[in-house]
Amino acid sequence: MNSLSIFGTSSDAGKSTLSFAITYLLHHRGIKVAPFKAQNVSNNSQVTDAGGEIAIPQYFAAEAIGLDTTTDMNPILLKSGGKSKTHIIINGKSAGNKDVLEYYRDIDMLKPHVKKAFKRLEKEYECIVAEGAGSPVELNLMHKDLSNIYVADEFNTKIIIVADIQRGGVFASIYGVYKLLPQKLRDNVIGVIVNKFQGDMSLFDEGVQIIEERFGIKVLGVVPFKPFNLGFEDSQSIMNYVQDTRKAIIKVGVIKLPHISNFTDFEPLVVDKEVELSFISNAGDIRTCDLVVIPGSKRVVDDLKWLRERGFEDKLSSKEQKVVAICGGYEMMFERISDPKNIESDLKEVAGFGRIKGDVTFQKEKIVQKGTYNLFGFMVDGYEIHNGIAKKRAIKRKNLHATFVHGFFDSDEIRYHFFSEINPKYKGYNFKKYKAKAIKNFAKHIDKHIDMDFIENELHE
Repeated sequence: MNSLSIFGTSSDAGKSTLSFAITYLLHHRGIKVAPFKAQNVSNNSQVTDAGGEIAIPQYFAAEAIGLDTTTDMNPILLKSGGKSKTHIIINGKSAGNKDVLEYYRDIDMLKPHVKKAFKRLEKEYECIVAEGAGSPVELNLMHKDLSNIYVADEFNTKIIIVADIQRGGVFASIYGVYKLLPQKLRDNVIGVIVNKFQGDMSLFDEGVQIIEERFGIKVLGVVPFKPFNLGFEDSQSIMNYVQDTRKAIIKVGVIKLPHISNFTDFEPLVVDKEVELSFISNAGDIRTCDLVVIPGSKRVVDDLKWLRERGFEDKLSSKEQKVVAICGGYEMMFERISDPKNIESDLKEVAGFGRIKGDVTFQKEKIVQKGTYNLFGFMVDGYEIHNGIAKKRAIKRKNLHATFVHGFFDSDEIRYHFFSEINPKYKGYNFKKYKAKAIKNFAKHIDKHIDMDFIENELHE
């Protein structure tokens, strides 16, 4: 059976959600399938069942169909490194920071890692759904493209092109991407999905005819826009969340740090009808929030400086302000941040907000683990990804809950504990049930609007 590449005509065309949905649908058709992305650029990652970290989309897609997650599903992950540098994670483990130009110069050295990971998955699964990255036809970078061109060429995958009609220029983007692909890859294109359509579907009937008759590309489906507030890949995608706030009784403000990471922490709040969630960038916005969250950060010292420049310090260091601080946010709450080996910045030491006595120290070896944790008197499932070391994994002070552990808002008990204290009328909901239902409904929505029979037949050829 053939594997499948999902190419986009641009970034944020919907490759991640469609890759997830097609993986889910193939699985439920009885095909042994796994998600894959050769190289991801995201500060949003998760700890796999086998250890090591991968980007959220592949973790989410695997978890949705009950697969054990492994680093083979995303062998190369790039995170913010600061000052034109990227932090490289290979096979789930940190390989340090590298200059971006140097990274692309040495890109061929990473191809064996991608090849070995894909081959290992091939031994276990019938079909690999390989998500692409950005556009596959950036002509000056095609020879350095791991996620699109290299995978599709090396493993002779079938290809689906995804186009975002909301961006405008949908015909030019489809035609341009298709015609600029190398002939071998063009021959492997089985069709295009027109994504994020809004309005009367019949208005695009002529558009389908144009693409099929004039471009010679089969239209596999026109997918109406449907919000899906789960599995966010990057800060750009989470900013597109859609929230129903008509029944909201609590306002939560998450500070949108320049290097915000692991923002899937807030998915349970986005979909909570009793919570109005806002990402805030100005200290004045705190006045309207019942609770302020300092999220994870890939550049803690840089983001701490940004918070001070924006005037957040008085509010965040006050014992009167209700604050939840997660990972990088937790580290900022100490009296001092010590970085003797310059793991995250050029500074050896910097003052924190002082809500917690003592120091947090950055070490070279990153802690990457998942498990069940005792947090604030509740047993919750979560994970850790951090270089900072402190005496305790979590600390509670007056109006402050701070921890290294990500994912604790997934716990219905924790959310009820926090929010019922703010507003006794808060009822809460079952996030696990919501998530399972949302996944099923979104996959059903995609199945309704794309030709899965044709896709499966092409994969069997």
